[in-house]
Amino acid sequence: MTDQNLRMLAGRCLCGAVHYVVADEFRYAANCHCTDCRRVTGAAFKPFAGIERTKFTVTGGADHLHIFGEENAHDARCGKCGSFLYSAVRDGAYVHVALGALADEPTIRPGEHIFVGSKAPWFAITDDLPQYWAHVADGPPINR
Repeated sequence: MTDQNLRMLAGRCLCGAVHYVVADEFRYAANCHCTDCRRVTGAAFKPFAGIERTKFTVTGGADHLHIFGEENAHDARCGKCGSFLYSAVRDGAYVHVALGALADEPTIRPGEHIFVGSKAPWFAITDDLPQYWAHVADGPPINR
């Protein structure tokens, strides 16, 4: 049985070839400063929100997806425009949705900066969110 009050968010790539919907039930959100996330986005960090993979569906243009990695651990981009859309993580059980690709506003906001130990040296974090040297599970924030 599905919840008829469940709010669904729309997302898409820049050119509109790939569309998706995701439940507005994200479990966590963060700004990741690891080297891999910086490389995949081409930015100082990757703002993302995590949710169970079953609550995320590509609704159009799946044939345009370009998958980098394995079935249960990959990054997905539009094969036409190159927009970074999401990552499959945690043995494929979750997706990390790139917040910049959402067309609708999610209720969640990033709650911390992670992997600041590999942060771009030219970028300064100027907000008051907790900062973790690596992953949240690896210890207390370094800025509190």
